[in-house]
Amino acid sequence: MTSPTLRIDDLRLSFRTWRGLTEVLHGVSLHIRKGERVALVGESGSGKSVTARIVLGLLQELKSSRIDGVVEFEGRDLEKLSAAERHKLRGTKMSMIFQDPTTALNPVYTIGMQFREVLGRRVKGISQRQARDVATAALADVSIRDADRILASYPFQLSGGMNQRVMIAMALANEPSLLIADEPGTALDVTVQAQTLQLMRALVERHQTAVLFISHNLGVVREFADRVYVIYKGRIVEHGTAVGLFADPRHPYTRALMEAVPHITGGGIPEIDEESAAFSAPMAVHEGCAEPGASA
Repeated sequence: MTSPTLRIDDLRLSFRTWRGLTEVLHGVSLHIRKGERVALVGESGSGKSVTARIVLGLLQELKSSRIDGVVEFEGRDLEKLSAAERHKLRGTKMSMIFQDPTTALNPVYTIGMQFREVLGRRVKGISQRQARDVATAALADVSIRDADRILASYPFQLSGGMNQRVMIAMALANEPSLLIADEPGTALDVTVQAQTLQLMRALVERHQTAVLFISHNLGVVREFADRVYVIYKGRIVEHGTAVGLFADPRHPYTRALMEAVPHITGGGIPEIDEESAAFSAPMAVHEGCAEPGASA
C-alpha cells in the first residue's frame, strides 16, 4: 500500500513553565491515507486541536514549546522543512477549518478580499473576476446564494453561522490534499451541518482528499468517519474502524464518552476512575486496524 498522506508517530509536545518542561501530548500516533476520513475524538483539553496546529506548523516557532516525534505529510518530514516551505503548504496542499470563525477571519478586510488572497496562494496573479467566480461557486456549495452581498461584507457584518460557512468554503476552495476540520459544524444549524458533511464527503470522493475530523460530537463522527482515534489527556487510548469502535468500545474512557451522550430517557453523566482509564488500561486496537503511524 502507498504511504499515508499524513503520518504522526510518537508526537510529544511540552511547554516551558516556571516548573520546567510540562508535557501535554504523550506519544500521539495516527495516520490518514489518501481519500480517508479519520476522526480524532475527545473532551475539551484532551489535545485534539493542538495536534492539528502542530501539523500545520503553527506552534513550531513558539519559544515556549518543544516538539518531539515525527510528522510526515506526503512522505516529507515537516519538522525538517523551513518556515517558508511550510507556509507554502498551508492554504494549498493543507487547509484547516477552525472552530471559531471570529478569530480565523480578518475583521478589516471584506470576505471577497480574503477569498482572493486564499485563491491566490494556488493561482498566482488570479484576477478579481476569476476569484469572484470561484468564490461564488464555493459559497453556493455551503448554501450561500447571495454571494455578491457576502463578498462585499466584512466579517463583523455577518452572523457567526454565516462566517462559519464562509470559512468552510475558503478551506475547500483550493481542493487541498489534507483537510483538517476542527468542529466545523459548531456554529451551524443541523441542516447546514449535514450539507457541510456532504460537501466534505464529495471532496474526498472527487479528489481523494485525506480528512482529519476533530470533534466531540459522536453522532456526527459515527456518520462521517471511516476510522476513529480516541484521545484522553494527550494520549491515544483507543483506535479502530468507526463501525467496530461504536459497536464495541473497549477502553473505559471510550465507553464513558459513549454513555455520556444524552438520551431521551435521561440518565446522568457516568463517572470513571481516571487512573485506571488513563494509565492502567492498555490502548485498545480493534481487529483489522493497523497500529497508529503504520505505513502499510
